[in-house]
Amino acid sequence: MENKRKMKKTVRYIPAKTNLSDPINTGTKKLRVAAYCRVSTKEEEQLNSYEVQRKYYTEKINNEPEWELVGIFADKGITGTSVKKRDKFLQMIRMCKRNKIDLILTKSISRFARNTVDCLHYVRLLKELNVDVFFEEQGLHSIQNGSEFYITIYGSIAQSESENISANVRWGKEQSARKGNVSFHYKNFLGYRKGEDGQPEIDPDQAEIVKEIYHRFLMGDSLNKIAKYLTEKNIPTPAGKEIWQTSTIKSILKNERYKGDALLNKTYVVDCLSKKTKINCGERPQYYVEDNHPAIIDRATFGRVQEELARRSGKQKVKRVGTKTENGKYSSKYALTELLICGESGTPYRRCTWNIRGKQKIVWRCINRLDFGKKYCKNSPSMEESSLQNAIMNAIVKMAKQNADVLEVLKINIGMGIGTSNCGERNRLNLQIEIEKIESEFNSILCQITDDIQDRETNEMKLEKLIAQKRKLEKQLEECQEHEEKQERTNSRLEEISNTLSRLQYQPIEFNDQIVRQILEKVVVESKQRIRIVFVGGYEVIQEV
Repeated sequence: MENKRKMKKTVRYIPAKTNLSDPINTGTKKLRVAAYCRVSTKEEEQLNSYEVQRKYYTEKINNEPEWELVGIFADKGITGTSVKKRDKFLQMIRMCKRNKIDLILTKSISRFARNTVDCLHYVRLLKELNVDVFFEEQGLHSIQNGSEFYITIYGSIAQSESENISANVRWGKEQSARKGNVSFHYKNFLGYRKGEDGQPEIDPDQAEIVKEIYHRFLMGDSLNKIAKYLTEKNIPTPAGKEIWQTSTIKSILKNERYKGDALLNKTYVVDCLSKKTKINCGERPQYYVEDNHPAIIDRATFGRVQEELARRSGKQKVKRVGTKTENGKYSSKYALTELLICGESGTPYRRCTWNIRGKQKIVWRCINRLDFGKKYCKNSPSMEESSLQNAIMNAIVKMAKQNADVLEVLKINIGMGIGTSNCGERNRLNLQIEIEKIESEFNSILCQITDDIQDRETNEMKLEKLIAQKRKLEKQLEECQEHEEKQERTNSRLEEISNTLSRLQYQPIEFNDQIVRQILEKVVVESKQRIRIVFVGGYEVIQEV
């Protein structure tokens, strides 16, 4: 067997084409370079910084003979914790994906992104595209070996800074709210403007629109009807748009600022990364500032509107044929849709049109009887609209002639509904004084706390006792204020009823939906010939049809 000659191995060194310790080198071809810069706010000082950065990078790249300027990508007044709203940043990434950029210059990792996850994601993406990112402050190239470790550390520090800034801002807002400092966004707020002293003042023209909205709502108009009315009148919305939405009307009706108060911290930002805003349902403390600015709507009217909003949203649920839910729906077209009730089943009546021998006849029928026949309601009668309306107006006019007596009965009934209370201006003031005394004593004990364990335990027990006393007094004060507001709303409603009845004493009037809504609570159909009319406050009369 022939011996094989022993082969000698040879190893030839082939140097890398790119020096990873430097930016990517494309050889004779010029390096395509872009720069990214960002400022945090739109304030003048920061905008100057933004222009300085643009000028700096333009000169820096143009002064390098082997570099070719692709573009300066800059975002103004945009958060660094998320890239979603940074349009120029995303445009730069798209150009990298199209192989238009070799190197990106940026001041620091915190300018590139304050979110560690986003920072690493885009650095890795660009690395796969063979695009280098050079962070000047850190002197770091993203394509260097081990660069990701340092980017993670610096990115975490930048994110932590954002979180600290966010926490400081939240603390500052909390302290401002504690002091009752209220900020107004006049641009999208109807009814107020900034006064010469910097405080909100009433805009007379806009205030009339607000009053009109409240008045029409209490007169029975639906949110949709009010929105349609304002749109047809070519009245611009708070945001300056032509078409009103029901959500805007509802927001105006529910906003406590129209009665001169302000609720602070209605919403809050979940975290500095997502920037998601949530409605504050008790997760964060809130502060209610009373009599902060001039009121457009008096407290009694505002309270009645809140009661009416609650009444409409809590309408009786009735399952109807062809519907999946039992949600009640408010109707502003006919007052009796809200008021007419079947005496047998307690179900609302519905307005129907009958065609008899070519002639139309308007009647009201029990919804249960209409949809399910005699299954749930065997004896409810159909009521002719004209006869029903005449009977109701006859009862109202009769009551108008007994104006004083009716009001006295209504006062008694409503007073029973409100209940008795020891609240009065003097008692409310005494409660406030007691609360202030407890707070003063509480702060005094805090200053006296020492390191002695026995003294500390004694003082802690005193503090707990004071806290319990304060909570009890605050609850009494809150109940007192609620009672006073309810009494004020009652007096306002009684005055309105009195004025309505006074007008009806001397002039016959046809059926009027607004008047019926103002003074009637419900109309119960007892039989074909008889209805039971319940006035606001619970006063009842039987009326023949």
